[in-house]
Amino acid sequence: MDNKKIRVAITHGDTNGIGYELIFKTFAEPEMLELCTPIVYGSPKVAAYYRKAMNLPAQFSIIQKAEDAEEGRINLLAAVEEEVKVDMGVPTEESGQAAVKALDRAMTDFRDDLYDVLVTAPINSQNAFIEGFAFKGHKHYIETCLGEGKKGLSILVGDTLRIASVTEKLPLKEVAAQITAEKIVEKATLFQQTIKRDFNISNPRIAVLALNPKNNEETSCGNEEMEIIIPAIDELAGKGVQVFGPYPADDFFGNGDFREFDGVLAMYHDQATAPFKSINDGRGVIYTAGMPVIRTSADITPGYEIAGTNTADESAFRNAVYLAIDTFRYRSSYDEACENPLPKLFHEKRDDSEKVRFAIPKKKADSPEAKR
Repeated sequence: MDNKKIRVAITHGDTNGIGYELIFKTFAEPEMLELCTPIVYGSPKVAAYYRKAMNLPAQFSIIQKAEDAEEGRINLLAAVEEEVKVDMGVPTEESGQAAVKALDRAMTDFRDDLYDVLVTAPINSQNAFIEGFAFKGHKHYIETCLGEGKKGLSILVGDTLRIASVTEKLPLKEVAAQITAEKIVEKATLFQQTIKRDFNISNPRIAVLALNPKNNEETSCGNEEMEIIIPAIDELAGKGVQVFGPYPADDFFGNGDFREFDGVLAMYHDQATAPFKSINDGRGVIYTAGMPVIRTSADITPGYEIAGTNTADESAFRNAVYLAIDTFRYRSSYDEACENPLPKLFHEKRDDSEKVRFAIPKKKADSPEAKR
């Protein structure tokens, strides 16, 4: 790695939301410009409008291409050059299209290696339109542009919890049918590899949640645990992945057991997001795993209800910038080590017994593992 500061691309999000307020407040701290070189993909006119309307102390330089970005300043790349009507707090087709244009320019520039990491301001998929393409959110769009057929994984990251989900946003009645052993193995494997490579944890421990409230034979509410989840856990363990469970979600979070693990794999969206938002109190970050680009975003909405009031809390957005920088460094170090591995001087004797496997996390007497 060279001594250049990490180039952080930032898309401005929905132009009628709190995107510019978050960006300008985050980089109002001089220390932020010492950590990285921000390149804001947006509209110079909209940025100037928000700066004046809310009296934000933001100084930025307008550039036309990412190669012109300079260290020590906020570089605002004119990804949206046409006039954009600002109607604070109102989701419009125009504000959604401005968000997509900035994101699309950022995808093009990543292919040309013009920045290192991507941080996205909040967008509203309901008013983001692309002709001939159903826009479903940042992750789906990045998969389409850069994934080459691969699927990403959204990980919610907080101070004490990293959690992902086997299924994405689905009606609850459809969740059980979408959970398969193959999908659990796929998601857990990607989760484990991401924690190793991007979070610098050499042998991550991952907890798998149960689908149903209880998962022992006496009080089981369904067969998914015995027929799908446990066989998937056994398969992962056979591949050397440190996975444990399945744990009923209520006891797992209520007792604070999540603190014993490096990652938690939930079965469905709300099983992951509800406890995460309660634990992290609005400061969480979304991390998109499995893609060539390192992408983070604050776990917040466009905030239409507070847009223009100068009351948005930038903590989660600043955390997203921090996380992007940290994971870039970890990934670079990991990849460099893999390219030039040290030769093994001895072979470790491995004990694959159940006793060793389940001795790593703390267990309670009435836990699922104790009864298996």
